[in-house]
Amino acid sequence: MSECLGGWDRVAVRPASQRLRQDLLAACHQGLDLPALFARSQQVLARTVEFDGCCWLTFDPATVLPTGHIPYRSIPPAQVARLAENEYGEEDVNKFAVLARASGHVGSLSEATSGRREDSTRYRVLLAPNGFVNELRTSFVQDGSCWGGIAMYRTAKLPDFSAAEAAAVAAVGSVMAEGVRRAILATAIVETAAVNDTPGMVLMSPANDVEAITIPARHWLGELMVDSDPAEELPSIVHAIANHARRVGRGGPDAPPEPAQARARTRSGRWLVLHGSLVDGDAKGRVAVIIEPARPPQIAPLVAMAYGLSARERDIARLVLQGLSTAEIAKDLFLSPHTVQDYLKAIFDKVGVRSRREMVARVFTEHYAPRMAAQVPVDSSGWFVR
Repeated sequence: MSECLGGWDRVAVRPASQRLRQDLLAACHQGLDLPALFARSQQVLARTVEFDGCCWLTFDPATVLPTGHIPYRSIPPAQVARLAENEYGEEDVNKFAVLARASGHVGSLSEATSGRREDSTRYRVLLAPNGFVNELRTSFVQDGSCWGGIAMYRTAKLPDFSAAEAAAVAAVGSVMAEGVRRAILATAIVETAAVNDTPGMVLMSPANDVEAITIPARHWLGELMVDSDPAEELPSIVHAIANHARRVGRGGPDAPPEPAQARARTRSGRWLVLHGSLVDGDAKGRVAVIIEPARPPQIAPLVAMAYGLSARERDIARLVLQGLSTAEIAKDLFLSPHTVQDYLKAIFDKVGVRSRREMVARVFTEHYAPRMAAQVPVDSSGWFVR
């Protein structure tokens, strides 16, 4: 996979870009589901970066393989399979997995090909035949995990994407990643679910009184290492998150520049992440505080079981799917490159492939594409619920 051109993050962020971030931050606190979040974000984004078509995606953060997509005047549905073949089976520029690890997490087709767009198979086979001349892609990354992305397209009617526009998109990637996480969490919460690693939710009234609280939320709050007033029903951190969410939801120049999110440690030493979002889109209304256990991205158990991968092989397979090289995998896992190669041979044998590219294509085709086609929702980890 070709590396993208970095440096977008070093372009000065203009006032329009700052307004874009504020507006998207407010949108991500409206308690919207994924389709509504992407629809609202598209309206906001189009005010700063014009485009003729686009495609929104969600990714499994463990593998950076897609779990869903919502197109708008994009590649026709009949050609989506060919687009996936290009993304996961062919050499090309600005792959989402590569952008997820690159500086700025954004790349334009013209920059990546030095103006020779015809060098890109995606351009020759998919973009040009559909009238698209320019493409700008970005991966939504927060804390090293990629939760989504967008590909924006322009026809010859519009000029190429500028460096300032790319920088504006790069500046809101982490905001959109948090928005995707919130939308997934909001739909993943089930009142009757067993605790385990299930996220919980506290629904708070406009006066910050508790209107409802799920069973997992009670468990996680009971595990928090905080000093609270015995007269208070909730730890102070929950009230702080709720108030922060209301300030963000109001938008405007006085709104906080960051999402309503915080980490807290449990008595057992585990970390929890708390997110605050408006429920009714009204900053003076109700707020949902979602509590989830912090956890590193892991390859889905169903995928590991399907191929009989050991724990160490799962770690290496996850990094292969993310596009890391042998040297990068060795550094990440504190192994020698020779040991990584031995593991790769065993993994390829179990999966029934001969190369990294074949492995990515096989895992996507067998485990992700069918679930995407069936529109299976995803859980709080970013993997499908079934």
